[in-house]
Amino acid sequence: MKKRSKNEVIRGVQATLEGYRRFDFRYIPVGDSWTMPDASFRYRRKGFDRFVVGFWRTLLFLLAPILLKVAYGAKVVGKQNLRAIQKSGAISVCNHFNYLDTLFVRQAVGHYRSFHTMGPWNNKKGLGGHIIRHGGMWPFSADRAAMRSLTKEMGTALQEGKIVNFYAEQVMWTNYQKPRPMKDGAFHYAVKFHVPVLPLFCTFRRNKKGHIRSLRIHILPAVYPDETLAKSACEQDLKSRAEAEWKECYEEAYGIPLEYLPDRRKHPTAD
Repeated sequence: MKKRSKNEVIRGVQATLEGYRRFDFRYIPVGDSWTMPDASFRYRRKGFDRFVVGFWRTLLFLLAPILLKVAYGAKVVGKQNLRAIQKSGAISVCNHFNYLDTLFVRQAVGHYRSFHTMGPWNNKKGLGGHIIRHGGMWPFSADRAAMRSLTKEMGTALQEGKIVNFYAEQVMWTNYQKPRPMKDGAFHYAVKFHVPVLPLFCTFRRNKKGHIRSLRIHILPAVYPDETLAKSACEQDLKSRAEAEWKECYEEAYGIPLEYLPDRRKHPTAD
C-alpha cells in the first residue's frame, strides 16, 4: 500500500473533523516550550523595549512583502475598505490556516498599525518568543491579572486608531480553504470598545503537494455594531454579518457555493 503524504494525512484529518463539525479542534500539538502570561507580563513595551519593537516591526515591514510575493504570489485586494475606516481603531478577523498568516494580516492592514491576539501557547520561550512578543503579538492568558492588562492595552491601542487582529476560528487548520464558524471573543471586544469589525479572508490555490500559490488577502467591508441592540444581541449580529462577508468572499473567489461535507453526527457512515 502506498504511504500517504503529510498533506494527504492532514486533509484526511480535516475532512473527518469537518464531517463531525469539530471546527475548533486543535490537531496540531502545541508542545511545552511556552509560558502562561501572568500579572508581570508586559503587553505595552516601554523604555528600551520600544526600540526593540521598532527594530522587529521595521525588519518585517522590509522583508515580509518580498517573502510573501516570492513564496505565495501574495496580493492584497480591497484596500479601499481599509481606507473607508480612515483612522478609526478596529477589530479585524482573519481565517487561520498558515504559520505565517500574521504576516498576511500585517501586509493588508499595516505593519505598524496592527496588533495580533494569540493563544497563550504561542508565548514561546527563546528567540522565537522574543520576536513574537516584540512584533506586536498579544497572548491571551488563564491569569486574570494578565487578562486585565491585555484588555486595558487593547482599549488604548484601539483608541489610538490601531487594528487588533483575532483569529476568530480559534485554531489553525493548515491550508484549509473554507471559512469556519467564528467564536464570540472578537465581537465581544468590538462592542465593548465601540469599534467596527474589519473582516479579512485569504484565498489561494494549492498545488499537488498542498502548498499555497496565488494567495489573495481580501480586505472586506467593515461591519459596525448596532448600538440599538442589547449587548449580547449586538455581538451575535456583528458575528453573523462578518461570517456572511467571509462566505460571500469564498464563493466569489472560488466560484462555488460554500458547502461542508455531510454531517456525520447524524449519519456516522457518511462519506
